[in-house]
Amino acid sequence: MLDFKTRKEVDAVLDTTHLIGKAFINGNFVDAVSGETFDNVSPRDGKVLNQVASCDSPDVDLAVGAARKVFEAGTWSDMEPKERKKVMLRFAQAFADNAAELAVLETIDMGKPIAESTGFDVGAVYECLQWYAEWCDKVYDEIAPSGPNSLGMITREAIGVVGAVTPWNFPMLMSMWKVAPALAAGNSVILKPAEQSPLTALRIAELAAEAGVPDGVFNVLPGFGPTAGQSIGMHMDIDALVFTGSGEIGKKFLQYSGQSNMKRVWLECGGKTPFIVFNDCKDIGEAAETVTNSMFFNQGEVCVAPSRLIVENGIRNEFMSEVRAAASKISAGDPLNPDTKMGAMVDENQMNRVLDYIKIGENEGAEITTGGNRANLNIGGYYIEPTIFEGVRNDMRIAQEEIFGPVLSVIDVTDVDEAVRTANDSQFGLAASVWTKDLSKAHQVSRKLRSGSVWVNCFDGGDITMPFGGYKQSGNGRDRSAHALDKYTELKSTWMEL
Repeated sequence: MLDFKTRKEVDAVLDTTHLIGKAFINGNFVDAVSGETFDNVSPRDGKVLNQVASCDSPDVDLAVGAARKVFEAGTWSDMEPKERKKVMLRFAQAFADNAAELAVLETIDMGKPIAESTGFDVGAVYECLQWYAEWCDKVYDEIAPSGPNSLGMITREAIGVVGAVTPWNFPMLMSMWKVAPALAAGNSVILKPAEQSPLTALRIAELAAEAGVPDGVFNVLPGFGPTAGQSIGMHMDIDALVFTGSGEIGKKFLQYSGQSNMKRVWLECGGKTPFIVFNDCKDIGEAAETVTNSMFFNQGEVCVAPSRLIVENGIRNEFMSEVRAAASKISAGDPLNPDTKMGAMVDENQMNRVLDYIKIGENEGAEITTGGNRANLNIGGYYIEPTIFEGVRNDMRIAQEEIFGPVLSVIDVTDVDEAVRTANDSQFGLAASVWTKDLSKAHQVSRKLRSGSVWVNCFDGGDITMPFGGYKQSGNGRDRSAHALDKYTELKSTWMEL
């Protein structure tokens, strides 16, 4: 969709980019009711980008009131599906038309390389918006099998007002994985983007309004978790809440639901993905390049990052030589440079968290064979070297806890059974990758892995047509695919005696 060749091209877009700092409620940009704002800091250089409205419960009340009013009026919820599709397709096109600006906003706000913002993020968001737009008029209801004197109808209806709380690692994509199917189903939405990365959500809300999404249907409330986030979770007039983020916060939303109106809660709470390489791996070089590039993609701030590399002993030395060589080609740099492969950590807190885990790994007895240090101190941002720990045991904290940074833990195993046991020995179950040329082994291992996604001889395979979500404490429900619509609709059974 988009490709910046030079830094000059990036700067030309940056110079014309408008940074929005107000909340978007009922079709208007407004200050927080309190008037409070917070500094939005760019991780690339540690400098303040702009002041952003710090929303709290009064702002949530306003947004929910507007969302409920328009939902009950049927302006969007009762719009003919084919007409709703037209608006959603215009929304998708508006996003595509402004992709360069949105990619630059994503990079300066979150720290990911501009090459990733353009090469992955904007394309994936456009695909998501366009795909769910087409679903507006393709969801059929059902007629139950019954005798001639009765009629059983099973209809799918919009659930109502949806709260969406999304993370900072893929601000646009994670938001649209929630917003697009929710809107397609006819709901009203209140989106709270992470406080570290609010800029693209606010700009996208503006584009949605310009495309014809009615006032009150799509609202964006920047703010902090304990204020805006908790207020959304506790609100008595929100029908469903969808969340991507840490397990700690996900569990709070489950509690908020029980303390309020039992709103539906759907969670995606991270992972500790095992990348399993067996002795009969067909192409060791490809597997090594894949695990390395996947681990350090987006600075390791990825819920499916292959942070546990599980290698069968027979190829361990050869394989790790290839991995270290691949890692030596990656370094952290200014994310606005089109040649940068790894950018900045999202903020100082996350950088310090990752550096603390690196110290923990050393204290646990694992060996750093690559990286391990803060980088680019002269730039002023939050950078960490690609880091590899070898000699890791699966019971170490660096193997069990989600670090969410560029830290790879390498675990040796002796056979297939130990590899499967090690992979499943985790509170998480989001994804797994298996590398073998034996088709039977691939099938058998995939079935035994307690993960929502399993990729064989590849990593992060699939597209918008495939459901995404996890087992165990990685969450419930699914994003992507037609299955995502289940979260945003209610099933109604209507039985008629004729």
